[in-house]
Amino acid sequence: MTDPHGFLRTGRRPVPARPVQERLDDWNEVHAGRALLPLVSEQAGRCMDCGIPFCHSGCPLANLIPEWNAYARKGDWWAAAERLHATNNFPEFTGRLCPAPCEDACVLSINADPVTIKNVEQTIADESWARGYTAPRPPERLSGKSVAVIGSGPAGLAAAQQLTRVGHTVTVYERADRVGGLLRYGIPAFKLEKWLLDRRIEQMRAEGTEFRTGVRVGDDLDARGLAEHSDAVVIAVGATERRELPVPGRDLSGIHQAMDYLTVANRIAEGDRGVPVLTAEGRHVVIVGGGDTGVDCLGTVLRQGAASVVQLDINPEPGPVRGEAEPWPVRPRVYRVSHAHEEARDREGTDPRRFRAVTLGFDDDGSGHVCALRLAEAAPGHRTPRPGTEHVIPADLVLIALGFHGPERGGKLERQIGLTLDDRGNYARTGAFEAVTTAPAGPGPSAQTGAPGRDGPDEGRAGRTEPGGVFIAGDAGRGQSLVVWAIAEGRSAAAAADRYLNGSTVLPAPVTPLDRPLVA
Repeated sequence: MTDPHGFLRTGRRPVPARPVQERLDDWNEVHAGRALLPLVSEQAGRCMDCGIPFCHSGCPLANLIPEWNAYARKGDWWAAAERLHATNNFPEFTGRLCPAPCEDACVLSINADPVTIKNVEQTIADESWARGYTAPRPPERLSGKSVAVIGSGPAGLAAAQQLTRVGHTVTVYERADRVGGLLRYGIPAFKLEKWLLDRRIEQMRAEGTEFRTGVRVGDDLDARGLAEHSDAVVIAVGATERRELPVPGRDLSGIHQAMDYLTVANRIAEGDRGVPVLTAEGRHVVIVGGGDTGVDCLGTVLRQGAASVVQLDINPEPGPVRGEAEPWPVRPRVYRVSHAHEEARDREGTDPRRFRAVTLGFDDDGSGHVCALRLAEAAPGHRTPRPGTEHVIPADLVLIALGFHGPERGGKLERQIGLTLDDRGNYARTGAFEAVTTAPAGPGPSAQTGAPGRDGPDEGRAGRTEPGGVFIAGDAGRGQSLVVWAIAEGRSAAAAADRYLNGSTVLPAPVTPLDRPLVA
């Protein structure tokens, strides 16, 4: 503890965001250009260095939060960065994107305001890059083993970096035209500017990780053949099977899945040309879904100049403070105001959210395009409409943001490797992250075909008929979750793959497939 009275003398002061109108006029991060120091060092001094730091229980990465808080308070950025990167491959991402369950688990939050852990984490990461402490770390020698990583989201990237650094030859396959997965096209630039992602990818390239974009494993590249001609495979394709809204009028034009909309918006922000136009400019927008994806849509439509915007949440409005049913240190469901909600309030004069809202259907304007949304109030304790509460709101652009339930079903990747699903619709796996498979569909490629970038199968692995050494990481096995869980899964799956390849591993494994967030 750097100051035993810090939490008594210093109140909580998060880093302030830019003025609302300024940030609505661009796509830069909401904190872009704001001074993080000396404010963050002062805030780090509020950490009590608890004997049992419950902030650890809130974070699956097992981040050494009290340690790097102490170094940040002293301005020892090298030591702070070393402690931070010891458990987290990408703190510049988590410091911007994670909703910080560690802060809800902070001991101070029992009866006071928690430490601004998220701000401290971002500052350490940014200072580390600015001071040249985040140099590439290529392996001292190569193992002679190859690993294919399918998917370049946070889980895939974390697994790839860990495996590369212990000497394996790693190739990451990404079906999109750019590396990053959800970080690239699912997260708006005002939450994560893409140069931050590009910088980290270049570090990984310098360490030896190879990236192949525009490759759909299963379609462009036989998945079974890839498994046969690699020493191990890590599947980190995310949970991209979208939840639907099966109500009358769903087939009208003007109704889109949120991720389709966000992908187009991010491509345009990247400077892509020839992207199909899908904009909220001048539209009456309704976002169906109250989660993080819906909030990302909200911030995006505001920047595009929507005429109006409403966000529907089927859940009741939460209270302002933690209830008895959600005791510390669990993350409570309380009324939270994101930066996007703040922006909508400033522009519209009211909160855009409508709670306990059940969507009944959509109305046609006569030309096959949506013009209104019919909704009702949810009955208390239920998700069914309460009679007599039906009403209509204008809507000529509807974004469905109801989340995801596991990886895409029935694809060639799944069939060619013989992946199976668990009872929650995710890829089934053992306690060691290894895929639970059935007999793959169809023959794999002949040994002569090899795999991209290789001369043929490894000695001792030629003619392998069962895709052993296939591991599942991230949302593909866990289901929809937070970025910190994805990175933790990637690190743990990498440790499992390294143990499979070498018989033992020095890589950390912060979580198991059975671990779940702390709940009451």
